[in-house]
Amino acid sequence: MDDLAAHLKELEEKLFDPSVRASREMLTTLLSRDFREIGGSGRLYTFDVIVPSLLAEQRTGTSHGEHFETQRLAEHIALVTYRAIYTDTDGSERRTLRSSIWRLEEEGHWRMLFHQGTVIG
Repeated sequence: MDDLAAHLKELEEKLFDPSVRASREMLTTLLSRDFREIGGSGRLYTFDVIVPSLLAEQRTGTSHGEHFETQRLAEHIALVTYRAIYTDTDGSERRTLRSSIWRLEEEGHWRMLFHQGTVIG
């Protein structure tokens, strides 16, 4: 489980990287075609909505995660929870609790199936 936890943490952290978020190829490697996200606004995003949105994103700050935990829910399904901190160029921060469900897909790659972030104080 430690190897899986380290691997999924690495995949989550790739999604913080602006160069990954700007690459359709990388996003399709990390996100399942069945991907769904419930955003902070309560809006549901699908794969076909989130990929173009990330490609067009103009972020000015940086993000990182901490306190990662992984639980295997089934043989090919795992839940990753953590705290994310986004720091804008003016020094302001936004902290969120994050949860992602990852699925080991047929070709042997773990891809994110579901994601939700909740803003905390």
